[in-house]
Formats: sequence, C-alpha cells, structure tokens
Amino acid sequence: MVLQNIVSVLTLSVTLLQGSMNVAMPDKNIDGTLFLVNRQHMVTEQYIPQVRKTEVYGMSQSMRVDAATALEAMFAAAAQDGIKLATVSGYRSYAKQTTIHARKVKKVGSESADLYSAPPGASEHQLGMAMDLAQKGSSQLNGGFGNTKAGQWVDANAYRFGFIVRYQQGKEAITGYAFEPWHVRYVGKEYAKAIFDLGEPMELYVSANRLAVCDYLIRQANEVQP
Repeated sequence: MVLQNIVSVLTLSVTLLQGSMNVAMPDKNIDGTLFLVNRQHMVTEQYIPQVRKTEVYGMSQSMRVDAATALEAMFAAAAQDGIKLATVSGYRSYAKQTTIHARKVKKVGSESADLYSAPPGASEHQLGMAMDLAQKGSSQLNGGFGNTKAGQWVDANAYRFGFIVRYQQGKEAITGYAFEPWHVRYVGKEYAKAIFDLGEPMELYVSANRLAVCDYLIRQANEVQP
C-alpha cells in the first residue's frame, strides 16, 4: 500500500506539474519573480539576465526590466511623500560578485564577510532583481538606514510596488545574513503582499508553497486509492 501511494503521488506529480512546473514551483523558475537564491540555491556563472538602466537617481542602477519599472514607480511614490531615495547597487555579474566577496573576506575574514556578502552564485543581485538603497546624497549601507524616514518608508511601502525587504531583523538564522534594511528584492506585487503579510523571510514563504503543493499531491493520491 505504501509503495502504491508513492507511485500514485509520483504519477500525479507528473500529471500536475508537466508543462506547469513554473506555476506549481515558482521558486524554481529562474525567469520568474519568485526564484529563490541563497547559499543553498545558487545560480551558475552562465546566467545573465536582460537588464536595463533605471531612470532614477543613484549609481549602479541596472535591474531586470520588470524590476526596473517597478523601482521607478516606487521612487516616484516616495518622492511624492517627501522621501528622496538613491540607488547604490543593482545588477552584478557573477565575476563582479566574486570580486566583491573576495574583497570583503580579505578585509574582515570569511565568517564576518558571509554575514553581509554573498559568495558568487548566491547573490540576488546576479538575478537583476535586487537593489541596495540609500537616502539621496548618501551611499552608505548600514543598519542605520532602517531608522531613517527613508528606510521606514521603504519597509512600510515597498510591497506595494512588488518589493520586499529581503533580510529582516531577527531572521538571520533563516536568511543567513545580517539585517539589511537597504536591500530590496523584486518578487512582484502579489508575492510581495503575501510575504509582507506573513512577516517572515522569503525562504519560509517558498517552503510553505512547496508544502502546499506536496499536501495537494498526497491528498489527491489518497483520493484515487480503492
């Protein structure tokens, strides 16, 4: 019976997911907005997204096209609320991330470096979906940004434009990184709202989605048993 259940689950998995894996498991779709990247889920050196320069104030402004458009909308809304933001670091190639990480390791050691700098292949910046932000006129990236009006505005409003503050305070054991109020990740408005409402890191949202799919498959398998 156990073996039959396993076979049934596998059969249903193929039926459910064939041709629609990207829908059922969006974190596995590298061209989607929910693709999960961290030290456990890495991308290869060959992955190079299509990016464009965002029309906002700052430096290192390139992002994937959909993320860039969303960032421009967020900057415009912030400006209407009297918040002046600036870009600090957007898309980074695998090679650039290698250089940044190596420099950080040399400066503070590997253990400390890993709290703030992703190794090559583990950075969301390579997806073209992440942007480091600062107040206009500043390029400093530190936890103090979260205490500024700009940082508080981003924390409260980023989801409205499809972004999440990726590395939350108190969630370091889950994300593997220290609190980074300046680092926003584009996931699209629907996912951003869901993750914001959940109040947990992207890793837990993705895990919950996977569990829901598995639960569905198991329930379906049980229903087809005689």
